[in-house]
Amino acid sequence: MGDAIASGRSAGLNAADAANLEDAGPASRFRPVLPLTYHRSKLLNEHPESSRDASLQPPLWRQLQLTAAALASIRSGVSGAVAFEGVEPALRPGVQAIGFQVLRWLGRAEALRRHLAKRTPPPPADALLCTALALAWNGDEAPYETFTLVDQTVEAAKRNPVTRAQASFINACLRRFLRERDALVAATDTEPVAQWNHPRWWIERLKRDHPREWQRVLRADNMQAPMTLRVNVRKTDRRAYLAALEAADLDARAVGESGIQLVRARPVHQLPGFAEGLASVQDAAAQLAAPLLLAGLERAAGDAPWRVLDACAAPGGKTAHLLEWAGQGAAAVTALEVDAQRSRRIGDTLARLGLQAEVVVADASRTAVWWDGVPFDAILLDAPCTASGIVRRHPDVRWLRRESDVAQLAIQQAMLLASLWPLVRPGGRLLYCTCSVFREEGSHQIDAFLAHNTDARLMPSPGHLLPQSGGIDHSVPDNPLGDHDGFYYALLEKIRR
Repeated sequence: MGDAIASGRSAGLNAADAANLEDAGPASRFRPVLPLTYHRSKLLNEHPESSRDASLQPPLWRQLQLTAAALASIRSGVSGAVAFEGVEPALRPGVQAIGFQVLRWLGRAEALRRHLAKRTPPPPADALLCTALALAWNGDEAPYETFTLVDQTVEAAKRNPVTRAQASFINACLRRFLRERDALVAATDTEPVAQWNHPRWWIERLKRDHPREWQRVLRADNMQAPMTLRVNVRKTDRRAYLAALEAADLDARAVGESGIQLVRARPVHQLPGFAEGLASVQDAAAQLAAPLLLAGLERAAGDAPWRVLDACAAPGGKTAHLLEWAGQGAAAVTALEVDAQRSRRIGDTLARLGLQAEVVVADASRTAVWWDGVPFDAILLDAPCTASGIVRRHPDVRWLRRESDVAQLAIQQAMLLASLWPLVRPGGRLLYCTCSVFREEGSHQIDAFLAHNTDARLMPSPGHLLPQSGGIDHSVPDNPLGDHDGFYYALLEKIRR
């Protein structure tokens, strides 16, 4: 099978079947598609761009090489976004889809490798071996026949000068794995990192922070996140956009105030009116920020527009939502971003949606550099954090973070809160949020802030929203979010003296 097409376990697929596969194509020597359709369609739901004609697909061994190279980069400290960005565009969606599955089951793969090999092989060979083990350990979830994965992994090792010397070693490990899979998997079942596929410190912190929910959070982290849209109410409404999706044969359902979740993800260029700004991609929990901050906010001076600051604004999704939610001329928004390159994405986002804001490149904590001295009616502080609530969308995060990062980021969050709170007018609001499930970045941070700022009042807020997969969450009454990421929200009002 030296040049097996990277087409999954498909056989005799018709056009409808192929549309449900990540990188579908004919491979008649593989078993029928029936057990596969569900799992491969889940990969497609996450990376729909990778569903292409099989004649355009690279051999599976090549995709495994590229996936292993990305894994090796991530292990060295490179973010997944950067690691996969290095893959040529035509191959990137398929490699990223495989890579995400590998990252979700990397804890199990590394545990299996320790049982198979007394010594850790060189990093490139270890990355390739763990890539194969992560994909093959659970036959029901494997995107390809396990024998094909073994064959193509060995082929990948042979064709790369860096791993060629370890090809026989990789072959021996994987052949033994095929013979003893049930026993090897059972032997790793008692290892927490293998069972939950998160670092041990992460598991222990979740146990402390959420003693009743920690298992649900870890399970949700290993699920694929849905594609959720936010309707631009400046240009259309949800009912009309749902009708447009139905006309385009795209199944979807309403979530939250103005959100829509697609049953199956699609490239944005296939979404009706996306280029014209009718909708944006934004998780359901992230869509809470604008209404939480602005709903019921009094105006300081008659009909004057609210002065609103989005303090850490890139890539601009929340900035845009603030403008959409407020309505035409109701808010003058300043979008602040410390990274000049990322700040350009804010402009791109606003231009597509037909919105305007003042984009400023500056460090939010250095207010003397950028603030004009006029208080803000409302500030959104989406603070830098561990991103522990969005692991479903960024499965590399769990392996990149170190436990010490939590405390370091908490210090930065406290500094931003202390810097920005004086900029809020009396009667105004600051919404603090993070995409974290750790209490040190959420409730503990706000408890400490309130203890030191007697002019701050905590308003009704969602608090910790834990990742929710495949169901309806009722953390916010009468506002079911459906499937959503993990977030923390605290709405603070400045007391008038």
